[in-house]
Amino acid sequence: MLRRNKTDKASQNKNNVTTENTEQNENPLADELNIDPNAPVIDNAEEATPGLSAEEKLKADLVSANDKYLRLYAEFDNFRRRTTKERAEERLAAGKDTVVAMLPVLDDFERALKAMETATDVIPVKEGVALVQNKLKSILAAKGLKEMETKGTEFDADIHEGITTIPAPTDDLKGKVIDELEKGYYLNDKVIRFAKVVIGA
Repeated sequence: MLRRNKTDKASQNKNNVTTENTEQNENPLADELNIDPNAPVIDNAEEATPGLSAEEKLKADLVSANDKYLRLYAEFDNFRRRTTKERAEERLAAGKDTVVAMLPVLDDFERALKAMETATDVIPVKEGVALVQNKLKSILAAKGLKEMETKGTEFDADIHEGITTIPAPTDDLKGKVIDELEKGYYLNDKVIRFAKVVIGA
């Protein structure tokens, strides 16, 4: 009985080798771990190999458990690779959307520069630049950008970067932001640039 099982097992191994040589596995990790993706998964080693002794059944169960582990590991590696690729593609797509939204502003700046070459009145030029700035702010606001309101607020080291201190003109401005040297910004309620401020002392 055991001799026939060994012969059947050798025949099965030979068939598995032939299958591995003729079919290309898409998962390099499965090749590295010598896993045949087309081979059936053995759920119960005792049912697949009846008539074995207790020791042989335990060995067969160990082989079955190891096979399941290697298959699961290979599947997880596939999932990890696929997820990493999808996240990279999402980041590129998000960057593309922002750039495409900014293109009209770039066009407006080019038109403004051409208009400035022949402009004789400064007021229309200033108005045009202000319109371009407002369009830029609107686009960035739609993407989640928000300016910080700093003047007159309490100094907060979590969102402010104190550049210097000056005597406060009034007592109620002590410890508060008196002037703003560089605006701070939030992106989706998260600080992406600290506001550079002057603090009253």
